[in-house]
Amino acid sequence: MVTHGFGALIPVCETALDTVISGKFAQLDLWARVSSADRRRAAQLLRSVEAVHLASREWQYLSQGERQRVLIARALMARPQLLVLDEPCAGLDPVARRDFLTTIDRLARRRGGPTLVLVTHHVEEITPAFTHALLLQGGQVLAAGPRRQVLNSRQLSTLFATPVALRRDRGGLRLNFPSPAPSRTRKNKVSRNT
Repeated sequence: MVTHGFGALIPVCETALDTVISGKFAQLDLWARVSSADRRRAAQLLRSVEAVHLASREWQYLSQGERQRVLIARALMARPQLLVLDEPCAGLDPVARRDFLTTIDRLARRRGGPTLVLVTHHVEEITPAFTHALLLQGGQVLAAGPRRQVLNSRQLSTLFATPVALRRDRGGLRLNFPSPAPSRTRKNKVSRNT
């Protein structure tokens, strides 16, 4: 599992490479005996998430987007069959989010890679590589199935309890909110006695 809250548990002076290696041992503050093969694999995983240049940088000097990339590489170090990404774009600026989602989409399409589950409140973060969707409302399943059947204006309006229009453009998803109807309030006259 990768969640931005997990980053608070990483020692501030630990390098990105050691953070990735710690995933093999399910440790925080790496203390296990590390082999040269572990270091090579960690570097390869950092390369796969476009973060190999961060290998020697300490955790405290990584941006939120860089930390997310390192945490994904860390999770992959354990060779999981399932990888859950919990709100992975939280705290990212728009450019970092776009670049990060490109990496996630590439990772999701990789043959032999783990199955990815993306937890998000933002439909624009659901890249084309994600084929299925599950909508939860109040802890209950509202809808589940192939993405095209589940992600539609009707279902999302129910989910968010407000009218929304789902738009698809160049493979991406966008939510539009209809303009609210103008209110019909009476203007009150203000009079002054002078």
